[in-house]
Amino acid sequence: MTPTEPHADATTRVLGIETSCDETAAAVVTGGNDVRSSVVSSQVDIHARYGGVVPEIASRAHVDLLTPVIAQALVEAGMADGEVDAVAATNGPGLVGSLLVGVSTAKALALVWGVPFVAVNHLEAHLYATLLEDPSLELPALVLLVSGGHTLLIAMEDHGRYRLLGSTVDDAAGEAFDKVARYLGLGYPGGPAIDRVALDGDPTAIAFPRAMRGDGFDFSFSGLKTSVINHVRKHPEATTADVAASFQEAVVDTLVDKARRAAREMGARSMCLGGGVAANSVLRERFLSACVEDGFHGFLPSRAMCTDNAAMVAAAGWWRLRADGPSPLDTGADPNLRLPLAG
Repeated sequence: MTPTEPHADATTRVLGIETSCDETAAAVVTGGNDVRSSVVSSQVDIHARYGGVVPEIASRAHVDLLTPVIAQALVEAGMADGEVDAVAATNGPGLVGSLLVGVSTAKALALVWGVPFVAVNHLEAHLYATLLEDPSLELPALVLLVSGGHTLLIAMEDHGRYRLLGSTVDDAAGEAFDKVARYLGLGYPGGPAIDRVALDGDPTAIAFPRAMRGDGFDFSFSGLKTSVINHVRKHPEATTADVAASFQEAVVDTLVDKARRAAREMGARSMCLGGGVAANSVLRERFLSACVEDGFHGFLPSRAMCTDNAAMVAAAGWWRLRADGPSPLDTGADPNLRLPLAG
């Protein structure tokens, strides 16, 4: 395959590279859904001391980690340098410095190996994490994509055909988890910390607000975060476990309620969960229960596929290569890249 051949088939091996934030990842996927290898090097310990991701530190860590991560992915896939048929990399959205490391590396490898380069939208990659683990998933599907930077309700009508049904008007759900966890002194990352502490709390102890619950499909979590802070200040006797459990319950209530209403309205056949917050135990349980109650084919990604990884990038890259061909080598990193929507 040459860099100009717009082709992908069941034998096409794609090396995926993911560096949009603080995970340095590489993977090899064949035919769009056969994961030959998936390697993720987390920077959580590096950023934990600062209470969040520091962009400059993240990009420098990617420079140090990416080459050995790619080498490990190729070894685990049983492949030598140059045996892949295409190289895909996330080019947005994300931290611009981090994105540039991955995009530049992918372009260099594509040129050296004489194979196509494919630029991948990080949000679209999360959608393909679903199909990567469940190729039989029926479309159209309602996808609830919840992460530190995004809270989106997406109608996935077909491959490459998406409609945005709702998004957050302020904080993303994952961002709210991090901010509340930081205020409660639970550390970073906030999502797993709150999930863990909430196990010992009463989710009905505090009636936190459910903003915009019956108002369309957009989300708002900034007011909820403020309510948590105000409640703790007024009620210092409240246990951290009860506060965490009640906050988590308010977030999950809003997410699941809007997702199931959106799925019914769009005529979905399936409901899917994606993004880092999809690892939350209460959200997973409630989301799957809603799917069963409403008669939808429900899909929960494995926890490995919830976090940023390169297998989903390689999968999305395979589909984009088949549909659109290679990306131009002058394609740059776009920190504000939006999901391509159907006209």
